[in-house]
Amino acid sequence: MSVLSGIRVVEFEAIGPGPFGAMLLADMGADVVRIDRPVAPGDLGPKMEGPRINVVGRGRRSVTLDLKKREAREAALALIERADVLIEGFRPGTMERLGLGPDAALARNPKLVYGRMTGWGQTGPMADRAGHDLNYIALSGVLSGIGAAPDAKPTVPLNVVGDYGGGGMLLAVGVLAALVNVKNGGAGQVVDAAMTEGAAQLGAIFWGLLASGNWREERASNMLDGGAPWYDSYRTSDGGYMSVGPVEGRFYAELLEKLGLADAALPSQHDRKGWPAIRAALEAAFAKRTRDEWSQAFEGSDACVAPVLSFSEAPGHPHNRVRGSFVEVDGVMQPAPAPRFSATPSAVPRREPARGEHGAAALRDWGFDAEAIDRLRLQGLGFQGAA
Repeated sequence: MSVLSGIRVVEFEAIGPGPFGAMLLADMGADVVRIDRPVAPGDLGPKMEGPRINVVGRGRRSVTLDLKKREAREAALALIERADVLIEGFRPGTMERLGLGPDAALARNPKLVYGRMTGWGQTGPMADRAGHDLNYIALSGVLSGIGAAPDAKPTVPLNVVGDYGGGGMLLAVGVLAALVNVKNGGAGQVVDAAMTEGAAQLGAIFWGLLASGNWREERASNMLDGGAPWYDSYRTSDGGYMSVGPVEGRFYAELLEKLGLADAALPSQHDRKGWPAIRAALEAAFAKRTRDEWSQAFEGSDACVAPVLSFSEAPGHPHNRVRGSFVEVDGVMQPAPAPRFSATPSAVPRREPARGEHGAAALRDWGFDAEAIDRLRLQGLGFQGAA
């Protein structure tokens, strides 16, 4: 048994944050059935060279429906009737036009948690506009603080701030909170998760720092944005990098000791005017050894130093190996389910299903008998496997 065993989720095919939220629920044991289009859309998400391996699609089963057809929409409602959660990531109004919006879904299933994932939110003057992660975090204010120098343009980060941290993870938190409300006797409801708002929440600390006068809005001029020399990464002799982050004075002292700079005549840690001199000293010190040599030198240290690992290197690090932080699924290395549960641990996930794969088994598990499955098939629901 996993922590969400017994929870049924209907997910409508999408890209990015919605599927990530569904992945988190599936990782924790929810039974997620994804409604896919009969044929893969030709213009959904970034173009890929060769086959697409979608780790975010793991852990669920698939049925196919052409939602442009009335009969198929009725089949979707039959699934929604038996679900605890619905997840969709279309533009606002799309599900309503299909006859699958919150009013229709909650009329059929009053206990349903209806999760909606968008960039701008369901309302507001920009709600109907297209966008991607970079646009959403730009509007949130967070992108303005990411960059290499005060006069440099904002740096394009990986799409973890908007799509995944501020999007799919926010959606999952909202869905779980609404589920608790239902389990406590409350009604079903809509969860409106917007990446702009999720990204803003991830940056909550900076609004506090700004209000207290402890944050400058010039990029790379603060303690946590690369402005401070003791919160940055440094190139090693072999071209690798070490991350350095000893914010506290005692940890900073240990950093200087490990680097052989304890007796150097350096400015004090928080003397902004002295930061260039400290940075130059750290750059020169780290350039003397390889990344692996520095990793060994800081082994067991509280100096807040760690090697910058590539995606392919991270699973092999001893700490990650001991914890089992990564798993291999059908030959694809990927992050293991998290967080950890002591009494109801998450299982190793299944790979992403092909369109319609295991759909018949999913329908049986959801309580559809052979007659009902045949009726759904006539309404356009497609799946692999005998009913």
